[in-house]
Amino acid sequence: MVDRNGWDRDASEPIGSAHTPSDSFVEQANVSDSGIYDEFEANWPGCWERAADLLSWDDPYETVLEDDDAPFYRWFPDGRLNAAYNCLDRHLESGRKNHAAIRWEGKQGERRTYTYRDLYVEVNEFAAALRDRGVEEDDVVTIYLPMIPELPIAMLACARIGAPHSVVFAGLSADALATRMDAADSEYLVTCDGYYRRGDAFNQKSKADNARIGLEQDVRTVVVDRLGDDLPHVLGENEWDYHDLREEFAGETVDPVSRDAEDMLFLMYTSGTTGEPKGVVHATGGYLSHVAWTSHAVLDIKPEDTYWCAADIGWITGHSYIVYGPLALGTTTVMYEGTPDYPDRDRLWEIVDRNAVDIFYTAPTAIRAFMKWGSDYPDRHDLSSLRLLGTVGEPISPRPWNWYREHIGGNCPVVDTWWQTETGAVTISTLPGIDQMKPGSAGPPLPGIDARIVDEAGEAVAPGRTGYLTIDRPWPGMARTLYDNDERFVTEYWQRFSDPDAGEWRYFSGDTARIDDDGYITVLGRVDDVINVSGHRLGTMEIESAIADVDGVAEAAVVGRSSETGDTEIYAYVSTESGQDDDATIRRAIRDNIESAIGSIARPATVIFTSELPKTRSGKIMRRLLEDVANGEELGDTSALRNPEIVGEIQAAIGEEGGNGSSG
Repeated sequence: MVDRNGWDRDASEPIGSAHTPSDSFVEQANVSDSGIYDEFEANWPGCWERAADLLSWDDPYETVLEDDDAPFYRWFPDGRLNAAYNCLDRHLESGRKNHAAIRWEGKQGERRTYTYRDLYVEVNEFAAALRDRGVEEDDVVTIYLPMIPELPIAMLACARIGAPHSVVFAGLSADALATRMDAADSEYLVTCDGYYRRGDAFNQKSKADNARIGLEQDVRTVVVDRLGDDLPHVLGENEWDYHDLREEFAGETVDPVSRDAEDMLFLMYTSGTTGEPKGVVHATGGYLSHVAWTSHAVLDIKPEDTYWCAADIGWITGHSYIVYGPLALGTTTVMYEGTPDYPDRDRLWEIVDRNAVDIFYTAPTAIRAFMKWGSDYPDRHDLSSLRLLGTVGEPISPRPWNWYREHIGGNCPVVDTWWQTETGAVTISTLPGIDQMKPGSAGPPLPGIDARIVDEAGEAVAPGRTGYLTIDRPWPGMARTLYDNDERFVTEYWQRFSDPDAGEWRYFSGDTARIDDDGYITVLGRVDDVINVSGHRLGTMEIESAIADVDGVAEAAVVGRSSETGDTEIYAYVSTESGQDDDATIRRAIRDNIESAIGSIARPATVIFTSELPKTRSGKIMRRLLEDVANGEELGDTSALRNPEIVGEIQAAIGEEGGNGSSG
């Protein structure tokens, strides 16, 4: 069945929309030989030496994969290396000390450029300060900083002395910080006085202070003075100013600690099905190999590039593709502290233009916002430097994919990447120098990755059918365990589709997906992102994609609402593109497209139009909050929202509609 937008819903593939990379792109691509897929398959797991060879090793590894304690796989287990050395020292030794490592763009228009030599000096000074304040190898250091250069500097300083870091997103609450520090037994904290939110000074240290009060352990804290006189602060006992420490240890160097490849590089907490955050553990050798390889092969990064991943380092995307991957390859990575629409909606394109950015990597939720604002904003700037675009974080439907390629990339390749905190690095995507691109489909599994779509019994589903996304073989960037909880690691990720008695282990991603006849995978959303309507389990992502495919719609979010009869009905929150005023026409188009794409069972009982959707400062739509609004429940924590005012506007809109905003 082909719907009105040209999407074959049986094959789950955009009809006639595949794009082939240009000859000029293929000629310069880091990876352009299609034989790499067969090569990796024939030489698995030895194929991953290609990734490990992108790094410098203190002690060369002899073994690629040790699997006798599956699913606790060990990659390059007899090798030793240091992540900070790989991201800094070796580039100085190769004559690239004056090459820009980080270009930072601040919220107030500030700019700083760090050469690899500058970064090396500051990382060493801070590493010496941390060691002097008691940080030893294997101590977990918590970092609670916004997008300022001191964040990657602190990460690399920890890596240099062999102390795993645990970065907590700066927008999370004091309780969230305390929970993570307690779970990690962390006695060291790096934070700041505050940061700017849409031009206003926001007190970060007060949140950190409140978190420390709730902890049993004593905490030693380093405070970065970000705001100066805009937000004066006082240092208490066991607190030190970051800049004072740098002065104290000016010019000092610290030999990088040689770490076993399986030693923990960092700990990252992510949400869990039980509500208790999970401490995902990533090891040094496998993780760094995988992010370097995918930065090279998927993002096509070269040392001479200026590359920009517009994510937050507080999440895994920023770890892998702002810090470790790009710096391991010796490129210039851009960091941006602000939001896409401040002080104006062309802010990102002004940065791309001024810095001649080659590669731009962002989230579909941001792309939908760009599309809503209109092409006038990117059209103000010269974006011709862009060679490759990427998307990350959630599935992207065909309309925003095509808009992104046409209006931002000038028809350059787009890599739609699927991966997770737990996978550490990209696992499903096209290789831009080899594969065709299909808007709406992430692409095939990368070479060496055995991703499969299976049914409830673990059997492969036919092309076009919905199933569960699994990975059947280990990969280097995979999480090693959950911190202090091996049992939960097995239960959450490996138990559902594995047969331990037969020695068969299969990773379950928690996502649903479909695969087409060409082996391209379309990710549909989380297994638990479903609405049960009259016994039918409907994926929210599929409904949202059908709404987003309607002309004039920028983005949508759907949630379930309990009706008076006890059934669950669908609530749709819709944000339209700039200049779209006829809500009745768009409502009818939404109804028609959902019926065509999915069926009448998926028609929303309510469509609420809103100028924006509530989003966290990392750009994620806060669906939990929308569900609370739809059901008239007391709102939960809104501290992570970047646009809290929109919640009241949505509540008012629902009130004006009499609580049921007719779908027409």
